[in-house]
Amino acid sequence: MHFVIHCIDYPDAVEKRLAHYDQHKAYLAAASVRTLVSGPLVASDNETMIGSFFLLEAGDIADVRSFHENDPFKAAGIWQHVSINPFLKRVDNRNG
Repeated sequence: MHFVIHCIDYPDAVEKRLAHYDQHKAYLAAASVRTLVSGPLVASDNETMIGSFFLLEAGDIADVRSFHENDPFKAAGIWQHVSINPFLKRVDNRNG
């Protein structure tokens, strides 16, 4: 099953985000759910990070919630708003 996690940072969280980036990256690499696509959401300047997006593959939503709860970014209090939803992929135009 596929799931999306959409996170919006607290205002002015960029420095805190960068301070915890290595922990977050290591956590993603070792996670029990499969990350298909992830990366920061950015402001209209196409540079300033304002949140996070994850497209995950997992057995059920409980696994995804557990993954999120243990993310170092969550522990650091970076995200102001988080939504977690199942996702039904209809189109995938990526090559390979």
